[in-house]
Amino acid sequence: MEQKLFTVTVFSENCVGLLNQISIIYTRRCLNIESVSSSMCSIEGVHKLTLTTYSDRTTMEKVVKQIEKRIDVIKAFLYTDDDIVYQEVALYKVPTASLMDEHNLEGIIRGHNARILDITSDYTVIEKSGQHYETQSLFEELRPYGVRQFSRSGRVLVTKSPCELVDRWLEKQESRRKSARL
Repeated sequence: MEQKLFTVTVFSENCVGLLNQISIIYTRRCLNIESVSSSMCSIEGVHKLTLTTYSDRTTMEKVVKQIEKRIDVIKAFLYTDDDIVYQEVALYKVPTASLMDEHNLEGIIRGHNARILDITSDYTVIEKSGQHYETQSLFEELRPYGVRQFSRSGRVLVTKSPCELVDRWLEKQESRRKSARL
């Protein structure tokens, strides 16, 4: 089966141990989590956990069903890159002296739409947001200058849907609850 990058978003309350429970689901299926990020979402009291994994659709659909069985999970969704708009943020710490010797430093930074966050006599911190290949490309270009530290965030995304899909799901649940009471 074809392996491609899938993104799973999990909506839940901010509960201790949920990431561990989810990572066990991945481990049982011998899946590697490529990136993970978590933050609050547009719904008050609800957090959004975003994970990326290379796998096939059938396996990932099973993973999402297993995740949804967790008590603390409100809803989980499976996406391909066509369904979402996403970015990563990367930070690079490079020795200032080696960058000052580079005559094309400004061209490198502008060419990658990066920006300088901090300059000291010892190091310079550069920030780049973009797709994985873009942050990796800048890393490769800065490597000859002696990258001291490099850090890349997990994927941050919004869907191409006009509203958050969990909003629709919650509205359906609420209308079911109201009709069950009648």
